[in-house]
Amino acid sequence: MSSTAKNRLSKLVSHFAPSSASSTVPDASDTLDIDGHIRGTTNWFNHHSLSPTFFLPRAAQIEPAAPAIHHRNANGKVVRRTYGQFADRASAFAYYLKKKGYKRVGLLLTNTPAFLYATFGIGAAGATIIAINYRLKNDDIGYIFQHADADVIVVDKEFTALLDDFRKAKPDVPIMVDDDMNDPSSEEELGAFGDALREGAAYDKELGLGGWDGLAAQAPSEMDVNALAYTSGTTARPKGVEYTHRGCYLGALGNVIESGLSYHGTERCRYLWTLPMFHAMGWTFPWAVTAARGTHYCLRKIDYPYIWKLLKEERITHFCAAPTVNTLLCADSNAEKLEQPVRVTVAASPPTAHLFETMTDLNLHPVHVYGLTETYGPITKGYQLADWWDLPIKERYGKMARQGHGFVTSLPVRVIQTDKPDGVLEDVAKDGKEIGEIVFIGNNCARGYYNDEAATRKLFAGGVLHSGDLAVWHPDGAVQILDRAKDIIISGGENISSVALESIIATHPDILECGVAAISDEKWGECPKAFITVKSGKKITDKDFMQWCRDHPGMSRFMVPKAVEVVQELPKTSTGKIRKNILRQWAKGDRSAGGE
Repeated sequence: MSSTAKNRLSKLVSHFAPSSASSTVPDASDTLDIDGHIRGTTNWFNHHSLSPTFFLPRAAQIEPAAPAIHHRNANGKVVRRTYGQFADRASAFAYYLKKKGYKRVGLLLTNTPAFLYATFGIGAAGATIIAINYRLKNDDIGYIFQHADADVIVVDKEFTALLDDFRKAKPDVPIMVDDDMNDPSSEEELGAFGDALREGAAYDKELGLGGWDGLAAQAPSEMDVNALAYTSGTTARPKGVEYTHRGCYLGALGNVIESGLSYHGTERCRYLWTLPMFHAMGWTFPWAVTAARGTHYCLRKIDYPYIWKLLKEERITHFCAAPTVNTLLCADSNAEKLEQPVRVTVAASPPTAHLFETMTDLNLHPVHVYGLTETYGPITKGYQLADWWDLPIKERYGKMARQGHGFVTSLPVRVIQTDKPDGVLEDVAKDGKEIGEIVFIGNNCARGYYNDEAATRKLFAGGVLHSGDLAVWHPDGAVQILDRAKDIIISGGENISSVALESIIATHPDILECGVAAISDEKWGECPKAFITVKSGKKITDKDFMQWCRDHPGMSRFMVPKAVEVVQELPKTSTGKIRKNILRQWAKGDRSAGGE
């Protein structure tokens, strides 16, 4: 029997084993109970472990010639890859990692094909993905790769200098550079990363390992860590959130369903990578788009004119973006109503009803989701109900801006009272008034923080995952965020939600973006200050702005900002979320703090 045939037979047998390295395969002498388990064990044979890596070889088997990747590289040339080519490159990288014995693989890449190849290759090799935000400082990047115990790093040529601190601390850790300058007419990937792919493919061929048949498309244990997603570390050192194979698989399937990625017939989704792939592993969309056999439109950086070009010429069907990214996209001079509808998954910070109305007028239809790095990205959705379309337009979009209900692959979200002792969980009333903290339970909760037991215990205090977000619970079961606990402004005993105030200010016809933070006040303790950016060609005076606020029917007197400041740009995270910690420093007069 050939080695390839043996591998395939072994793979078939493994489908009948439980998701454990010490699995027991049933035979004719075993007795099964009513649930299909082998009596006296915890094993069963009608089961396979869940890993999102499986989505790629599956897609390549079904449609090897289907368009998988479209990318304008660092040279400005468009490179295209099929699912067959995508799968071959991922498996080649997996064999390279296996040959070298690398188990913890760092990625310092922007949204390029190399990121996608590596994501699936690392999973197939049974290794751990460590994808890092390239907008962080050298010190934080060095800290993260050391904390995560990275034993090899793949870096985009543009970001090699960011590894200077890490190189000094860990000079023996090899670094592979991807220059992202491949020739569209060539089958070969260039640079050191391309060399690794060729070495891995040769290793597979030399030993007759059988391509994907010799890899871990299904993890030995679905509860093993597939990836470490690091938090931004705005108030402390970044923490590594442990993503399991099972969680990534179910998170990806949830996004396939909730964002509507799956099409019938010859149509397929055309997904544009505006969201950074490193951010919470791209909210699991690298796996989700692949599961739906869609086309990944990679994007090295946010370029609004180019995004509009792709939306119009390539007829993009989906993308993910924070409210601020959507705000700037809608304000771009190339914006116009598209011929085809585009589903835009919106998250990262609470959006305004005004933004959703603006987007919809351009045929950009919001899919409003909410989540954390600790929940694999999206975990709730604002489901749009049929009877909403009979409501007045402002009320309809107001309902759309709520954070909604738990994903189909998770469990219902809860809002709990915040004045109870640790471990005591009591829900707030579902009246849309009582304020509590959003907490989660279910499949889409990460395993914990890597090498940080204290932070993990705090995250899961009382047996639920704490968000730190304050919200109300509506009678229909939908949750609506008011603010982070630290961003509530207490003025003269009145609680002011910065999110609610920003939502009102954003409706000003001349304002592009707005962020609100507290400033001290002798009489009231705290008062809100508004930091705003102004639309191109417009001008706002302090006096006119304050009068507009006082005249606005939805703004109570105590909510009116005490001060306003026009700025060139608001400080933002990698996903476009306004960095409130920086605004709080600005409000105190400390302008030394900037973006990431």
